[in-house]
Amino acid sequence: MAYVRLLVTAALLTGCAPAAPEPQPFPQGEIVDLSHTYDETTIFWPTSERFRLEKVADGVTEAGFYYAANNVFTAEHGGTHLDAPVHFARGAQTVDRIPVDRFLGQAVVIDVVARSEQNADYEVTRDDLLRAEAEQGPIPADAIVLIRTGFSQRWPDAARYLGTAARGLDAVRDLHFPGLHPDAARWLAANRPIKAIGIDTASIDYGQSTLYESHRALFERNIPAFENLTGLERLPLRGAFVVALPMKIGGGSGAPLRAIAIIP
Repeated sequence: MAYVRLLVTAALLTGCAPAAPEPQPFPQGEIVDLSHTYDETTIFWPTSERFRLEKVADGVTEAGFYYAANNVFTAEHGGTHLDAPVHFARGAQTVDRIPVDRFLGQAVVIDVVARSEQNADYEVTRDDLLRAEAEQGPIPADAIVLIRTGFSQRWPDAARYLGTAARGLDAVRDLHFPGLHPDAARWLAANRPIKAIGIDTASIDYGQSTLYESHRALFERNIPAFENLTGLERLPLRGAFVVALPMKIGGGSGAPLRAIAIIP
């Protein structure tokens, strides 16, 4: 009888237990590609080696089937790519140590296209961030902030996109493109627990930066950055979902990035 009572009790308890929550479906909607293609036109920092595709095989084998294979050579920081926190913060996360969930999240778009058209050296301010919050609501926790300058429309014209098509160390002084002001980066890192930040220019710091303070302010808090994004003009200010997955390079300071947005 004791055994029967145990079975009845177990059955009653099981019946009263709350049902397991239904798994949340993956976001559905229009998919927007946020990555530039890697090829001979890909824009890199003036001091970085450019992308190179070396053809290994391309044709019909002796066995009668077609076979193609290539070798790929690229710097970490070029094209659409991830900046890992270790890029400007000693001991911070390398590419392979960034939690994967930081690469997925709700997008918050900060639109500064008009200001960037008027001033290629424009730096997004804290007031820009607060203005966006006043119009769209607070930046939610775990969001991915995307800065839309409109400069991706200039790709792959390096002279218009970077401010110069020259290569080498001397060319760095001639870089002109918008970025995030260090004060805004510090405010964002201290007050908004975001997963990551992205921009449609070559750097989260503007082109004329020499101290890269925005990188440093973000990266010391292990907030990674996505650079050279494209397609941001197709995104709403709120509501899109971002998936930005880098190549998992062990110990890497950066990596090529395939990023997409899903618009419900």
